[in-house]
Amino acid sequence: MTDAVQERYARFAEQEAPGRSDLYAEWAFGVAGDAAVRDVLSRIPENRRQPPLVFAVTRMLGADLTAYGAWRGFVLAHAEEIVAECTARRLQTNEPLRLAPLLPVLSEIEGPIALLEIGASAGLCLYPDRYSYRFVDEEGMPRRSLDPVDGPSAVVLESVVDGAIPPLRLPEVVWRAGIDLAPLDASDDRDRRWLQGLVWPGEEGREQRVTAALDIAASDPPHLIAGDALERIDALAAEAPDGATLVITTPGVLVHIPREQRLALVEAIRALPARWITIDPPALLDVWEPPVHDGSWSGFVVALDGRVRAAADPLGRWWEWRGGDGVAAI
Repeated sequence: MTDAVQERYARFAEQEAPGRSDLYAEWAFGVAGDAAVRDVLSRIPENRRQPPLVFAVTRMLGADLTAYGAWRGFVLAHAEEIVAECTARRLQTNEPLRLAPLLPVLSEIEGPIALLEIGASAGLCLYPDRYSYRFVDEEGMPRRSLDPVDGPSAVVLESVVDGAIPPLRLPEVVWRAGIDLAPLDASDDRDRRWLQGLVWPGEEGREQRVTAALDIAASDPPHLIAGDALERIDALAAEAPDGATLVITTPGVLVHIPREQRLALVEAIRALPARWITIDPPALLDVWEPPVHDGSWSGFVVALDGRVRAAADPLGRWWEWRGGDGVAAI
């Protein structure tokens, strides 16, 4: 089992962290060559010992962003708590920037909107009307800006857009709700530190964005319920206010659900009187209209009720509008 930990962390240090986080590369490289730390991590279930999850847990528990030697000392001194927390937690990347490629799709839907997110984490993607948007070209030159009606937001979502930009407007959201296996409370210090710890060192802009979004969610909490989405979605959808268009979003969550349950959940969503917005890998679903050829499609698919609307980075850093007829069948 220790060899499996060694292999996983060496791969992370060599292939995944470089160019994104020098400190995480250092920590992972240290783990790969450190039998004592690998012994601790080998006690964590295999599906809970990914480097980003383990590193985030140690930061939540108080580890400083410092050199490997000091981090190693923290791990050995807090081994029991680290194992317990890693066993209980899962990666819950709650990136509000995912809303950037979803905004043009939300702009197509008549409001007011009742917004329901599956896999909501702390609900940071339930505030598309509270954030500012800055769409730029590949050189960073401005193309389009939108702000909430009461002025620029502390959360600024900047995304690179290639090609045409369709008509955009901020939605009128009158109800916000979500389902998660373990929803987080944006006002809880431990949950805040957990989400902030999921931001890799070196991603300062992202950390500021998540922190500002947590403040917005804490000031006006969404209605979040714990449980399996397939079991809870009908009852929660029924709580949406009359006169609002129910919009269900699944940004980046379906890929984490086993195939049989995933297909059943998609069927349940499409059976509701609701619009459905998702962002998924091309090969994950076979509902795309028109069909998407995985080998020639860049990024993820953004779709409305299964109709392809855009190609996008899974975290929203760029998007390209594909809303015209036949654009997906490349």
